Amino acid sequence: MSALQKIMPRQKFNAAGTRRVCRWGVVLFLSLATPAWLQAEEPAAEKSSEGWFIHRRKSEFQSGPTEIKVLMPAQLEAGRQYPVLFVLPVEANNEHRYGNGLAEVQRHDLHNKFGLICVAPTFAHLPWYADHPTDKSIRQETYFVKEVVPFIEQQYPAEKHARSRWLLGFSKSGWGAWSLLVRHPDIFGRAAAWDAPLTMPRFDQYGAGQVFGTQEHFETYRVLPAIKKCPSLVDSSPRLVLTGFDNFREQHIAAHRQLEEWQIRHEYRDGPQRKHVWESGWVKEAVELLASLKSAP
Repeated sequence: MSALQKIMPRQKFNAAGTRRVCRWGVVLFLSLATPAWLQAEEPAAEKSSEGWFIHRRKSEFQSGPTEIKVLMPAQLEAGRQYPVLFVLPVEANNEHRYGNGLAEVQRHDLHNKFGLICVAPTFAHLPWYADHPTDKSIRQETYFVKEVVPFIEQQYPAEKHARSRWLLGFSKSGWGAWSLLVRHPDIFGRAAAWDAPLTMPRFDQYGAGQVFGTQEHFETYRVLPAIKKCPSLVDSSPRLVLTGFDNFREQHIAAHRQLEEWQIRHEYRDGPQRKHVWESGWVKEAVELLASLKSAP
């Protein structure tokens, strides 16, 4: 049964056996009908008051329900496919102590300016974009790569190339953006990090222990060593963006110097200093820089 069939009321029959549908049922169906570019096999998305779609999900890779929120360009061209900007959260579930990344993208009209499908997933645990070494219900990397990305490309008119999959984050999700790209350079083409602990040395800092589990496992995810081992980044067009700071300027400077030493091209901005939240003004510049990487794969 399709999602549209599920929301239709049961059909009624008159005395002669002729099928008829309640008038209110027709109105309900028309008001809730899934947009043409959404596949009917999935449950209908909810439209939020902010204007984006919300898909509620359950996954074996997450310990509880999650959501995938999607902000679309206002005007869609028939037959066109669009690049996808993944706006990576820094908090579990729907917490917004540090602001709302999707709302910030919307505030600057970046989805329309650059023609982007903007996607903000949620995670049941504090997101560090890694798989726990033993707990199979904390597999954030697997959930994102194996479920979130394919879901978007099945349900929306999204381009299906690495160059069209962009990652944006700050703090732990800035770490996540760079980590996902360097671990999956054939899947993701561009990643921007702002005020991120890119040289973090221990697995148990900033709540990361609940995801990485052990120092040994954390070592397999450390961002800079992974970059050094990623041959597709050496002497290639820039694919990494690093901008601004609040808490982690020294780590940014160290990462920038290391990438220069390894001859890995990247876009780097040392400042300005801003408040450690989504709404402090850094998102617009970061997305503009991502969009400027025209030759990224």
